[in-house]
Amino acid sequence: MLNQLRVDELLAAVGAKTPAPASGAATALTAALAAALAELGARYAGDEDDARRAHALAGELVELGDADTAAYAAFMANRSEETLAEAVRIPAEIARLADEAVELAERAETRVSRAVAGDARAAVELGRAAAAVARSLAELNQAQLNGAES
Repeated sequence: MLNQLRVDELLAAVGAKTPAPASGAATALTAALAAALAELGARYAGDEDDARRAHALAGELVELGDADTAAYAAFMANRSEETLAEAVRIPAEIARLADEAVELAERAETRVSRAVAGDARAAVELGRAAAAVARSLAELNQAQLNGAES
């Protein structure tokens, strides 16, 4: 769904007064942008293996944005331990993949011209931010899950 929206539609969807898409989807897409910039850096660095992995990460992260939207909607419809557990798992996976994008971007940053190093640095910073937010979302959801189990 997210990859089928125009940017203005995506922004409207995230800004709407609805439970989802919201921060989880936005975080996944931020991490996907980081992965795309890491891909750019890797291509300029001549590292096609890293470029392919970064490209795959971007796709996986967009899918996780959709999965997060669905998982949160499912949780809002049925507040069970099962639906909440999925709302914990997905942001944790977004964080893990964002960390991987950061690693790829850092590797590329040391092997490219100054002009492209800025793109790689942007990937690093976007990826770090996305990973931190995703971890925070997973922790918030985990706290709810721990409360439900008590």
